[in-house]
Amino acid sequence: MLATLLVVVVDLGGWGWPSRLHSAGAAVFGPVLRWVGPSGDDELSRARAANVRLADELRQARESATATSRLSPLLASPDLQGASVVAARVVAVGSPGASGPERVTLDVGRRDGIEVDQPVVAVDGLVGRVVDVSSWTSDVLLLGAADLRVGVRSGSMGVLGMVGAASSGAASRTGGELTLTVVAGGSVAAGDALVTLGSPGGRPFVAGIPVGTVARVDDPGGTAARTAAVRPAVDVTELDVVGVLRTVPRTTPRPASTP
Repeated sequence: MLATLLVVVVDLGGWGWPSRLHSAGAAVFGPVLRWVGPSGDDELSRARAANVRLADELRQARESATATSRLSPLLASPDLQGASVVAARVVAVGSPGASGPERVTLDVGRRDGIEVDQPVVAVDGLVGRVVDVSSWTSDVLLLGAADLRVGVRSGSMGVLGMVGAASSGAASRTGGELTLTVVAGGSVAAGDALVTLGSPGGRPFVAGIPVGTVARVDDPGGTAARTAAVRPAVDVTELDVVGVLRTVPRTTPRPASTP
């Protein structure tokens, strides 16, 4: 303290040799001040923040590798050739509907390459489609929501139909079950597997993703369209890590053939 006071008095006195005292004081007290001063705290804070970022990046890399590994059988489908997957974790759940929650929020967004109308899958099949994207998060409309209907093929014959939430006039459904409406003239049976029909450009759905299984066929009751209860492939009430599919649109014409 005395040395510091001496430097201040000499500096205020205007003598010509205070610079040497400043230099000597900086050499002696500088390391101590840097150790106990705010700059040391700033460096420590930056180091801690860097460690947190590295740990988060490592966690995301592990989740991505795990999700890709688990989804590899699904991605091996010829219909998904060239597609890539972005691993994501469910971080928020929206309000429930008749078949369970209708929306969830994922911890990936525009900066991760996520766009509206990309399909979202889990290891067992279709989860839903992206409907809203911000910089770091995205909202997914889940299969079973009132506003989502998916074109499907059913069984070995590929009968066409639509899967969605049960309507008010449909036969009774147990918790989580969906409704399949078959095109006129088509027929299905209990146990038939349902896969996505696909959309132009692969959005919002590519072909061949498992949607569910026919649990039972409804009594026609005089209606023209046949309906059936569907047990979905993915239980949307137990979502954790999912994958957002980034599909590659077809750029070359399909070759023609002659019999």
